[in-house]
Amino acid sequence: MDQKGVGSLREKFKVKDTDNIQVKVSAAACGIASGALEIFDLLRENSDTNTRVIKTGCMGFCHSEPTIEVVIPQVGEKIYGGVDALKALRILKEAEKHSLYSEEGLYDHPLLKKIALNHCGSIDPEDIDDAVSIGGYQALSDLIFTGSPEKTVNTIKNSGLKGRGGGGFPTGIKWEYAANNKAPEKYVICNADEGDPGAFMDRSILEGNPHCVLEALAIAGYAIGSTKGFIYIRAEYPLAVERLKIAIKQAEEKSLLGKNILGSTFSFDIELRLGAGAFVCGEEMALIASIEGERGLPRNKPPFPAEKGLWGMPTIINNVETLANIPQIILNGVEWFKGIGLPEASGTKVFALGGKINNTGLVEIPMGTSLTDIIYNIGGGIPNGKRFKALQTGGPSGGCIPGEFLNTPIEYKSLIKLGSMMGSGGMIVMDEDNCMVDIARFFLEFSVDESCGKCTPCREGTKVMLKILEDICSGNGSDGDIERLEGLATTIKSSSLCGLGQTAPNPVLSTLKYFKHEYEEHIHNKNCPAKACKSLLSYAITDKCIGCTKCSRVCPVEAISGSVKETHTLNSSVCIRCNACMEACPVGAVIKK
Repeated sequence: MDQKGVGSLREKFKVKDTDNIQVKVSAAACGIASGALEIFDLLRENSDTNTRVIKTGCMGFCHSEPTIEVVIPQVGEKIYGGVDALKALRILKEAEKHSLYSEEGLYDHPLLKKIALNHCGSIDPEDIDDAVSIGGYQALSDLIFTGSPEKTVNTIKNSGLKGRGGGGFPTGIKWEYAANNKAPEKYVICNADEGDPGAFMDRSILEGNPHCVLEALAIAGYAIGSTKGFIYIRAEYPLAVERLKIAIKQAEEKSLLGKNILGSTFSFDIELRLGAGAFVCGEEMALIASIEGERGLPRNKPPFPAEKGLWGMPTIINNVETLANIPQIILNGVEWFKGIGLPEASGTKVFALGGKINNTGLVEIPMGTSLTDIIYNIGGGIPNGKRFKALQTGGPSGGCIPGEFLNTPIEYKSLIKLGSMMGSGGMIVMDEDNCMVDIARFFLEFSVDESCGKCTPCREGTKVMLKILEDICSGNGSDGDIERLEGLATTIKSSSLCGLGQTAPNPVLSTLKYFKHEYEEHIHNKNCPAKACKSLLSYAITDKCIGCTKCSRVCPVEAISGSVKETHTLNSSVCIRCNACMEACPVGAVIKK
């Protein structure tokens, strides 16, 4: 690196490629919960001096944790899932003989393309040299020595990158607004308050490659003229918080954050702020209030944060995934990024696949990938031969998409047209056993619990909607309930103060649109077609019963009677519909009616 600082950070920090065998243990939250740390300790204790055993972030194969990857120079690499202690030692010993363990490994599907998840699961998130070795902080270095704030804003603007946290607002335009506002101080905020049920993309990025987010925040600060950044992250993410603290300290020690970065005139500091888990604090104005030390309540807009945000100063807020794209765009160029995805929706989107699907985990796909590809080609389809019923996207703000639209390409406008939204990227698959009325009730209940209570439509209106749904699910629905739900939903959407209330009715409206017959069946026939609503169920024992007594032994209320080798009977008036008898029966003699 010359006197001005231009050049390779790898050279400056003397980071070299390793010739050692590497055994990487997926040690994000999902891996740790499955025993990854025990596997890591075992491998470290039994490895030789030529083998580097490291903890990484999530590799995306949440359905196969614990997961490890072996990298052998000049030989190859392979990812193994479902690793126990014995299998881990076999893989290690084979690797130390410069051979890959013979068992078939997991693989990244050809439809997947990593940008935001780049190097999550392949580097040690607690070692900044690992981040530098794969290009970390190089984009920041190049900009502050050979670029300009104006060019940086234009690069992000021309890339077409849109916010990956829900609304899809163009990131470059947001930056441009803030850059053009003159003020004594400006701020940039990373919104890591990921609260959607089933969403864990942002957490995984921060656990797997926190340095890419720190670098992106600094780039954003450089672009708009800010010297101060905040990462607002919920305290329920202790591992991500710990790794962020380590990453910030290491970056400061190497002069990649702090005063006069790399000897330049640009200074930038990052501070963590922990949220208490309020869903409404994902809304930008409520988030700002929380950082200021106030109660997390939304405020009227305009003015928008880019005009008047944190402490009244111009502020830009981007979520974790949005920021994770920034260094890659700077390093690889606008045309590279625009060449991925669709003309109107450039780049990729990370989704957290969950629910009734074989391959749960993280997937990053180019915009425009069809729902069919995601569910069947990447996700491996529905378990146990069940029939696909719906896909819920966007969390409590989204909606449910039925099977007839599975060929729809994923992008912002297409999902909104179907009555859902991109949201932060939670994607929950449902099969024939899911009741869509109960699904709508579940998500609305979440929104009711998380409402800040500031505005009447959200505070009171959603409660009334929830009561109607609870009545329908319990068999107490009545004529006119559907019309009342639709009327309330329209009013709440149009008159709520912030995005929480404005989108809270979406799960109800989408299920009414595509599964209205299920509402009608609940209301008029007091029947749940999916056999999921307990109050509308009854159990019976058929003549398939072999008298094994397993059902009576597990029944907590002694509702089942009968002698050994005789057909048993079930007293419906005592039954609490816990399903224990059905699960215990070895011959399928217990049925739902």
